[in-house]
Amino acid sequence: MAKDSVCGMTVDEKDAFATSTYHGKTYYFCSKACQISFDRNPEKYLYTDMDMDHNHHKC
Repeated sequence: MAKDSVCGMTVDEKDAFATSTYHGKTYYFCSKACQISFDRNPEKYLYTDMDMDHNHHKC
């Protein structure tokens, strides 16, 4: 299992809606909106507090 870096939702890697690779690491997303947000500014999502509830209004 992985955590969606944008919204914090737990995502099964084999069933992830979308993925992106950044600095050689694969990130898994629950939606295309989360992937797009991440791709626009990965640093914003990699260095934030990830102990948040799944909340798509952030996507």
